[in-house]
Amino acid sequence: MGIVDEDVARVRSETDFVAVASEKMALRKVGTRWTGLCPFHPEKTASFSLNAEQGFYYCFGCGAKGDVITFVREIDQLDFVEAVESLAARAGISLHYSEGRAGREHQQKAQIYEALERAIEWYHQRLLNAPDAAAARRYLRSERGYDSDVVRYYRLGWAPEGFDHLVKALDVGSQILRDAGLATVNRAGRLNDSFRARLLFPIFDAAAKPVGLGGRILPGSELPNKYKNTEETAVYKKSRVLYGLNWAKKAVVDAGEVVVCEGYTDVIGFHRAGVAHAVATCGTALAEGHVRLLTNFAHRVVLAYDADNAGLAAAERFYEWERKFEVDVAVAALPKGLDPADLSRRDPEALRAAVSGARPFLAFRLDRVLERADLRSIEGRARTAARAMEVVAEHPSEIVRDQYLMVVADRCRVDPQQLRSGAWKSWGNGAGGASSAAPGGVARGGGGPSAGGGAGGNAARGTVAGRGRAPGDSARGVASGPELEALRLLVHRPDAIQGRLHQVFFEGDLSARAYLARAGAASLHDAIAGADPEVADLLQRLAVEDADEDVDEVVIRLIERAGGRALADLERDARRSSRPQDYGAVIAWLKLALEDVRNGQSGQDGESPLVAWLVSRFSVADE
Repeated sequence: MGIVDEDVARVRSETDFVAVASEKMALRKVGTRWTGLCPFHPEKTASFSLNAEQGFYYCFGCGAKGDVITFVREIDQLDFVEAVESLAARAGISLHYSEGRAGREHQQKAQIYEALERAIEWYHQRLLNAPDAAAARRYLRSERGYDSDVVRYYRLGWAPEGFDHLVKALDVGSQILRDAGLATVNRAGRLNDSFRARLLFPIFDAAAKPVGLGGRILPGSELPNKYKNTEETAVYKKSRVLYGLNWAKKAVVDAGEVVVCEGYTDVIGFHRAGVAHAVATCGTALAEGHVRLLTNFAHRVVLAYDADNAGLAAAERFYEWERKFEVDVAVAALPKGLDPADLSRRDPEALRAAVSGARPFLAFRLDRVLERADLRSIEGRARTAARAMEVVAEHPSEIVRDQYLMVVADRCRVDPQQLRSGAWKSWGNGAGGASSAAPGGVARGGGGPSAGGGAGGNAARGTVAGRGRAPGDSARGVASGPELEALRLLVHRPDAIQGRLHQVFFEGDLSARAYLARAGAASLHDAIAGADPEVADLLQRLAVEDADEDVDEVVIRLIERAGGRALADLERDARRSSRPQDYGAVIAWLKLALEDVRNGQSGQDGESPLVAWLVSRFSVADE
């Protein structure tokens, strides 16, 4: 783990969970709990619940659950150590680390972060003040329209010409410089700067830690590559880092969507045009790791780059991500030939309109096919319908496909039934296309969702991928009523009820396991940490529910149920026995004892004769 257990426990106990969560979402106090709209899945009715005293959260909509460390890990996409360190810094707690591989990896990452921070600041000061950066400053002012405020906010930098200016300036160990991607070793064995004669855009992770740099040459430069990014390191993974997310994440949450573009200057252009929820991939195509990261902040992704190129090749992946991560992918139709950075300077209103008018991915692609079509002739309409249906047939949802099929039929003046029958496969240039199509429907779907997927909407989705079972499944195997009430009291008020409970009171398998897990652990955290996933889920769900039941009433009902089961067994055995009279005395005693319990006269304590008898009887029966 890296951090000693005592420090982790102290971070949990001394962190104000409500304050941490309130920075990411709006919370409202309801009884002893805090509730709000879950930040881990889209919803209109609050299903997220947080118990500040117990230190746990649970979403009854998607099953997201955990403690404050889990919350920070999920919301900011941090590993365990990073989340604990972030909370410790907030609470002013000094951490101690254990030896071993995890400790060494933590130390390496800490050194990389420090080296990158120093390098970013050094490059930044060069851009602001160095004489050799004058051309870069003129370029930013005249070509990009960046004033000093923009340069300072995004901490832009300038890497001077020469081989080892940074290496000499930082006075950092050569291995750390290499590990951070700041330096390389040449053929002569000398350490050289990785970036030379380039404008630099510092890259930060979602938690605002420096992880890398993106470099761009100035116009007229003779360097071979226009763009250069940090190579992957222990802290920088291109498929999991998005430029600008550290600045944009609050705006992303507020907007309920994220705009994804291609370049650093595109992000800055969006932000300057008032679209503060824009981020960019770092020299790579949008990947699953990016989408997984973004779903912690929003569930609508607006693509703001050329969908005719990168977008079309990723169609199948986009549909898969829509299904897997419950995101909606849309496309902003930018004017041809203009990237967001250009448009933000020429017509910021048009850029904002492109985002607000973004179309679902399939609708955008279909529009492109139809806009370019020649629909004046029968042959032209047939060819267009065939090309359009090839696009439609890629979508995994039959309901979505059929809705777009009607659009194609209307625009191309074709009988919808002909399209449904698959006849379009033999029309014009569409012959042989979209092999997934079949008679009776646009495509069979091959196991994809039958409704609600993709651009057509997010209806009827049970759970968020990776979050566990659907709501209510965690209670499977728990007898309703007093067993669940007793477990809730055991979670919230163990001192008041634990000594009055026994395993024989729990008929449901899951409830019995949950009782043993909590009763055998020093704390709720320990119980959850040591429990199997089903039990852990149940205990965390109960932790965010109110426990206002009367202890005496719950115990009485448990004893009545257990006694009732025993009485039913005895009466059944008596009916089957050749000597039913042998059962008369114990049946009469049990009935009288249960009546006393109902009347509140006796038998309610853990050591009472009735409870002791029940424990003995059921223990023998289980052997």
